[in-house]
Amino acid sequence: MFVISTRNFPPDLGGIQNLIEGLAKALISHGPVKVFADSCPESEKYDKNSNLDILRVSGFKIFRKYRKANLINEFLKQNNIRAIFFDHWKSLENLNAENLSNIPSFCLIHSKEINHQKNSYLNKRMIKSLNKAKFVIANSFFTKNLAISLGIKQEKIHVIHPGSNYPINIEIEYEKKAHEIYKDCFPKIITIARLDKRKSHQNILMCIKNLKEKFPKIKYISIGDGEERKKLEELKKELNLEKEVVLLNKTNEQLKVALLKKSDLFLMPSIIYKKSVEGFGISFIEAASYGKGSIGGKDGGEKDAIKEGVTGYICDGNNIGSIYEAVIKFFENENYKKIGKQAFEFSKDFKWNKIIKQYLELI
Repeated sequence: MFVISTRNFPPDLGGIQNLIEGLAKALISHGPVKVFADSCPESEKYDKNSNLDILRVSGFKIFRKYRKANLINEFLKQNNIRAIFFDHWKSLENLNAENLSNIPSFCLIHSKEINHQKNSYLNKRMIKSLNKAKFVIANSFFTKNLAISLGIKQEKIHVIHPGSNYPINIEIEYEKKAHEIYKDCFPKIITIARLDKRKSHQNILMCIKNLKEKFPKIKYISIGDGEERKKLEELKKELNLEKEVVLLNKTNEQLKVALLKKSDLFLMPSIIYKKSVEGFGISFIEAASYGKGSIGGKDGGEKDAIKEGVTGYICDGNNIGSIYEAVIKFFENENYKKIGKQAFEFSKDFKWNKIIKQYLELI
């Protein structure tokens, strides 16, 4: 039996939630899976429709983590466990190291959650927790190097990229809706990401303003919500981009992927903001699975998700000129069509049926 302990799990939304769900579903093909997850709105409905064995832990956060750790400690004692997986070092922190001594244990790291100043209280706490795991799984070589620089033992760290279950089938009605939104615009550019400073949406809008001169029928769609929404809505008006830019707040999965499939370019030139950095960027792989090339930022793990000049380009997300030049290069001489085909082939390496084998080989 495989066990997963996670603070992040559907129906709660987010990249880590999707990653852990994908991991759980990939493991099912190799044995029974027990998931210990935090409760969230609509979790009861999700669990009823899932083929996963999920135990939800509710209550105040400060007490919930201890209660979950006690439940897992008991479960490990009473069952024959093949391996256990943790989504975060805090999910591992309160487990009894003795209970883990004979079980292959994996703790996933993503970059932002480990990026605490060396020798600080949180850094020491994190290292103490990760020392309990047999394997520390970094989502990119960038994250691995960051972890080593922060004092995590190099011999524990293995790079296993996140898996993807995309592409998924799209219902015809959502294909039609995507067509209605884009119409005959070109180029069709999309970003699917939370609206925070790290994703560089503000610089993207400034770039769209400049690109409008070369591409009068340009269309840019951003799907996501966050603290930058109000500023971006104001900037859109200020730049007179109300026709060219659509900022979608909430949309369902079907419309999201329909718009992605209809687009020509996935654009997410992330930057380092304070201690927050893009550890990998599974969105680039999801875009590639629909035959779409990407442009990402140089600050983080995007280099693992984008093959420079093959599946897209890397630029400086802090520099509007750099983003502009990357977009121009992407579309010149219909380059984007070749890149899209290459991206689709590249995405096959990230299918969960391939990625899960890398975990199992370590057991």
